[in-house]
Amino acid sequence: MTVREGTYGFGPSTGRLLVKTGRAGMGRKAGHDLTIEATRWSGEAVVVADDPGASSVTVTVETGSLTVREGTGGLKPLTDADKAEIKRTFEGEALLHTAEHPTITFRSTSITGTLESFEIIGDLSIKGRTHPVTVHGGSDGDGMVCGGATVTQSIFGIKPYSAFLGALKLADEVRIEYVVTELEPLTGPGQAPK
Repeated sequence: MTVREGTYGFGPSTGRLLVKTGRAGMGRKAGHDLTIEATRWSGEAVVVADDPGASSVTVTVETGSLTVREGTGGLKPLTDADKAEIKRTFEGEALLHTAEHPTITFRSTSITGTLESFEIIGDLSIKGRTHPVTVHGGSDGDGMVCGGATVTQSIFGIKPYSAFLGALKLADEVRIEYVVTELEPLTGPGQAPK
């Protein structure tokens, strides 16, 4: 499908939203670089082809849906029990505190570029704190859109996970990556809003 002017929806049925972590500290060789996937999320894009600045994007992620998919590196493979323990740690008070903060939201404030290559600046809200984030991305012209952003956890009140008295810890910066293979038209030329 070619992306045209209109309003589109997207989420896990048509794309993936990943968080990729790195390691820091003297014991970083013992740990894993994690790939974490949001399994419950939704987004909406309003595309104004002739005026990208009038376009907008919003995304909402359920914090409790973050699931460890892969762990690379480390002295031993990441087990299912390890993944479950990491998920419990994410949901705890020190990291995401999902009971009190059930969602993460992103709302664009500025969009520049073209459908093929764009930059979105927006407000990312995590744990009740909001900070600007820059997302880069592009479309292949057939409806697939992908890109990413780098986020510093500590500015949102997230203390990067650490073990062994801080000798092994996750890097403060994480990479958020997305790929949307199909945009679902909500409105567009000749369509009524759903």
